[in-house]
Amino acid sequence: MKLHEWKTRIQSGEHLLGTMVTTFASADLPKILKACGFDFFIIDCEHGSFTTREVADMICVARAIELPGMVRIPELRREHVLHCMELGAAGLLLPNTETAEQARQLVDFAKYAPMGHRGVSLSRPHTDFLKQDSAAYMHSANRDTVLLCQIESQLGVSNIDAIMAVDGIDGAMIGPNDMSQDFGILGQYAHPAMQAAFRQVIDAAARHGKVSGAHFGAAAPLQPWLSQGMTLNMCSSDLGLLMSGAKELSCLR
Repeated sequence: MKLHEWKTRIQSGEHLLGTMVTTFASADLPKILKACGFDFFIIDCEHGSFTTREVADMICVARAIELPGMVRIPELRREHVLHCMELGAAGLLLPNTETAEQARQLVDFAKYAPMGHRGVSLSRPHTDFLKQDSAAYMHSANRDTVLLCQIESQLGVSNIDAIMAVDGIDGAMIGPNDMSQDFGILGQYAHPAMQAAFRQVIDAAARHGKVSGAHFGAAAPLQPWLSQGMTLNMCSSDLGLLMSGAKELSCLR
């Protein structure tokens, strides 16, 4: 899938499912995830301990097999954004986004002029090392790069309308664990306060023509929201999927 096709699928409201890569740095992992039917994946560089080379290898394979591979950056810094974009990531997830200014800064770092101030170096993995019409390439990169804000706090929820109003931001992805911790109701996803917060994020994204979704560790808490406007979602992780599959075999002991 080409990047512009990926962006089109997101914007069309198609239900898309990915998973988080948290632990295993194999270059084969994107091929495995594609074979399992996932629409995309996100490499977790916030909590994970991946090296730049390991991220580069996974993104390289993902590009080759046309499976969108995104990166959750560790924090909002120019070098984190630039490195991941230069590696050819299909997009970025900014953890714990709480203000519109953070969202604007993400766009500024990730997009070329006139949208932002991304550094220009075109003989890199993000161009597949092919000679480019610079202006045309930069325009298409600005158009096709997916930027998501992860909403994980009460402050993020309260500012969600302003965050979703930022040009260049494509959507919001809820982080239920951190959000429920911030609300003081860790893991209580069915709590009225959490339900209201989820609804607020979904509605704000829709008002601004953006998408919304969440990353849950299991299918059960995600399932009810699939019919409530969340279209770009993630479930489990590389580690979680391995452990759940392995535990199913415990009956053979």
